[in-house]
Amino acid sequence: MHRGALRAGEWVRLTDQKGRRHNLELVPGKRFFTNRGHLEHDDLIGREEGFTVTSSAGGEYLVFRPLLAEFVVSMPRGAAVVYPKDSAQIVALADIFPGARVVEAGVGSGALTCSLLRAVGPHGSVLSFERREEFAEVARTNVTRFFGGPHPAWRLALGDLAKALPASGERADRVILDMLAPWECVDAVAEALTPGGVLCAYVATTTQLGRVVETLRAHGGFTEPHAWESLVRDWHVEGLAVRPGHTMTGHTAFLVTARRMAPGQRAPLKKRRPAPGAYGADYTGPRPPWLPPQVAEEPYDG
Repeated sequence: MHRGALRAGEWVRLTDQKGRRHNLELVPGKRFFTNRGHLEHDDLIGREEGFTVTSSAGGEYLVFRPLLAEFVVSMPRGAAVVYPKDSAQIVALADIFPGARVVEAGVGSGALTCSLLRAVGPHGSVLSFERREEFAEVARTNVTRFFGGPHPAWRLALGDLAKALPASGERADRVILDMLAPWECVDAVAEALTPGGVLCAYVATTTQLGRVVETLRAHGGFTEPHAWESLVRDWHVEGLAVRPGHTMTGHTAFLVTARRMAPGQRAPLKKRRPAPGAYGADYTGPRPPWLPPQVAEEPYDG
């Protein structure tokens, strides 16, 4: 991303006195119109970010480059974006490190891709698979816009990861799956992941969550999956009025991580007994190899 003085072609974020935000691309000679008059783009270009500008009708606006968390929630979308709270969890808990080889599918609108590229740095790589060309184009535009040009560590491929990844011969330290049926890609991911590598799945519903966790368990080549979600709540702080905010970012998705075992190795079998009915007659997921047949067919008497 650009640093130093604001330049033509960059995006900036204007924030008014009521906290309303406006994003605009700086274009020489252009005007930005608001309900409080207009601003000249030329009055912003060439200045260091972090200043206040006054519109023709007296409105005051803070001018900054957008942070990544601000950019991704306001950028053009093809598919739904991965929210900043989830991107941060993925980068931290999937341990995306500088120099890592990361495979991502699907790319959506490019929100998570931006976080992954920042984390791997110039010496890492991010290979993103996307099945839909229109989503890929939106993501390409958003990522290029945020970084101020093509990122040298990024490759974007059209296709289905389950077929394209094995054919590519790629090896990966981390694989991030943001897709409708990530369990369909477990075998392909297992082939590509290095021993100790991390698989992270991002899923929206409890049905998807259960299916991907059980598929990973049944595969046998991964550690026991860990599943969680994160909720973020703002706080109002003004004098003695310190209280929770009226709104919060609640459920957006579930995250699941598991680590790849070395070839020929299996994780220790899960010891705890399933809850009564956990694998009843209506269960349609993969049957764990460690589950005795009678657990699914006979009532559990405690």
